[in-house]
Order: sequence, then structure tokens, then C-alpha cells
Amino acid sequence: MAELRELLLRNLRSGLSDRPRADDSFLEDCAQESLLRVLDKLEQFDSRSQFVTWATAIAIRVALGQLRRSRWKDVSLSDLVPATDLPSRDRTADEWAPDALMQRRDLLDALNTSIHRDLTDRQRTALLAELKGMPQDEIAEQLGSNRNALYKLTHDARKKLKERLEAAGFTAEDLIASSAQ
Repeated sequence: MAELRELLLRNLRSGLSDRPRADDSFLEDCAQESLLRVLDKLEQFDSRSQFVTWATAIAIRVALGQLRRSRWKDVSLSDLVPATDLPSRDRTADEWAPDALMQRRDLLDALNTSIHRDLTDRQRTALLAELKGMPQDEIAEQLGSNRNALYKLTHDARKKLKERLEAAGFTAEDLIASSAQ
């Protein structure tokens, strides 16, 4: 066990050397957590790769997950989700053809209106936090909820937005085209 732990620690140091928050203390915690996960998943090892490669992949996933969560640890939802949060209407005006720009503005207006009118505060906060990249586990924790309830909350929010946008004459293709340009 000690040998595997040292090997995972060495591989984590090598794999995460460019991550500023991956100091020795963090890497040692990850190696310990990874060792526990490897032991829990030992029955799943099917010899398609070398054991060390498989264990290192688990360790890297554990470390990257913890780095991602730590990034959002001190960010509150109220700081993350201000009242107006959609892209500025004129920020990319020079980059758009006039008709595409007009359609994009109309779409953003409809979307913004729907977000603020049709969604509950909780739905709005969760959805905008997701769009900002906050992990669902962190959002759920800050809302005092769990991942399954958050999924349902944001599913219902997306459904309301879709219905509102379709009622306003927009399609999913319009949204994709607007965000792709």
C-alpha cells in the first residue's frame, strides 16, 4: 500500500506540476483519497491496461475534481449571479452582419426577459451559476439542496425558457446559430 501511495503521489506531482494550487499538501491528500478509491474499485480493474496506469487515471480524476471544487469553494452564488448576466448586446456588434445582429439582440432580449420574469429566484440562480461553470455539487451545496434536486430545478428552468422562446418565435437552431457566431 505504501508503495502504491508513493507511486500515485509521484505521478500526481508529474501530472499536475503546472497547476498552481497543487502544492505538496494538496497532492498528498489526493494520493491518500486516490488510494482509498482504488481499493474501493479494485473489483472493476479488468486488466485492459497496466494496474499503475488505471490507478493513476483514478488519482488524476480525483485531483482534478478537487481542484475544480476548490476553485469554486469561496465563490458565493450571490456574487456569481448578478441581476443582469447575459452577454452585452453591443459587445460584439462589429463582428455581426446587421440582420444576424438584430436577430441575436431579439433573442437575447427574449431570453433575458424570460430568465427574469418566468424563472423563480432559485431557478435563475442555479441556471446562471451553471452557465458560469460552477460545478453542480457546489451549486447544490450552496442552495442547501442535493444534485438530484438541482437537476430537476434546472431541467424545469430550461423547459420554461424553451417554451417562452418558442412562443416568441425562436427555435433551438436560432439559439445555436446565435451563440456560434
